[in-house]
Amino acid sequence: MSTTMKTLRKMQAGRGLSLESAPVPAIGPGDVLVRVKAASICGTDLHIYGWDRWSQGRIKPPVTLGHEFCGIVERVGEEVAAVKAGDFVSAEMHVNCGHCHQCRLGQAHVCQNVRVIGIDWDGAFAEFVRIPASNIWKLDPAIPEHYAAILDPLGNAVHTVLAGAIAGQTVLVTGCGPIGLMSIAVAKACGCATVLATEVNEHRRGLAVKMGADVVLNPAAEDVVARVRAETGGTGVDALLEMSGHPAAIAQGFQALRAGGRASLLGIPTEPVTLDLVNDVIFKGATVQGIYGRRMYDTWMQMTALLKSGRVNLDPLFGERLPLEQFESAFSKLQSGHAGKILLYPNGVPR
Repeated sequence: MSTTMKTLRKMQAGRGLSLESAPVPAIGPGDVLVRVKAASICGTDLHIYGWDRWSQGRIKPPVTLGHEFCGIVERVGEEVAAVKAGDFVSAEMHVNCGHCHQCRLGQAHVCQNVRVIGIDWDGAFAEFVRIPASNIWKLDPAIPEHYAAILDPLGNAVHTVLAGAIAGQTVLVTGCGPIGLMSIAVAKACGCATVLATEVNEHRRGLAVKMGADVVLNPAAEDVVARVRAETGGTGVDALLEMSGHPAAIAQGFQALRAGGRASLLGIPTEPVTLDLVNDVIFKGATVQGIYGRRMYDTWMQMTALLKSGRVNLDPLFGERLPLEQFESAFSKLQSGHAGKILLYPNGVPR
């Protein structure tokens, strides 16, 4: 085995990434070294590529990106017993401290000292990645490789959908990026009665239909709130799943929410958002939830069971499968808004 490997790294402050050679990570006694099979590009990776304001405040180059992946265990540290070489795995890439107030309460997904692999230390856009054994998720061989590579964002969708009642409910998904699209499929698989979705991008509206949305609306061309109320007999939806982070979509979502409904907010606004708290939250008796990451490891159990059931079809999301060397093409297509999930293969695209 070579001592060096291909990596896709952020080497300096500024736009872009570069393909670099780096040492294969050394592992400690509680670590696992994984040979990456497939890694998926996340919206966060696009932000880092473009070097936006968030990236400038968070990312400390040089660092290897990539936090959505699957692979095969290459070797394990001497204290690791639950994982062995040859296991098919993914991983929870949020590394919690285990000692803060939230961790002690079983809320590790909001650990106050969390570090993220692929953001705070070297990630999976590489031939090999080092993961703490406690974060490894062993995969059922029945789960397809392309699904296994996107468990991180799928977990966000499952967490959002299942943060409240869903069976028999009417749901509005605002924003049909990859996680919004996954939430449509998950909500339908979990017995949701009707899914309405809003999205300005025509390509993504088409994907929303393929993922199972009953009504797909273009907020740039029609009155979303009026249409939602018409579709729900004037009541409004039981649940708002906000995935866009766009102030206008957030406002529309709250206005379309019924009295007593729940709003689960995953989308990240780039600026502070103004809400009509009196009319859209307080007088409605609405439940408002901030959703961050995936619950460790409740959500992983839930999404694994859903995938094994065969009831969640994510295939419309997937487009190209490219070698790591073609990352520029992949990032360009994703930035254009004409792709769902693109997989990169550091160790070569399988035939």
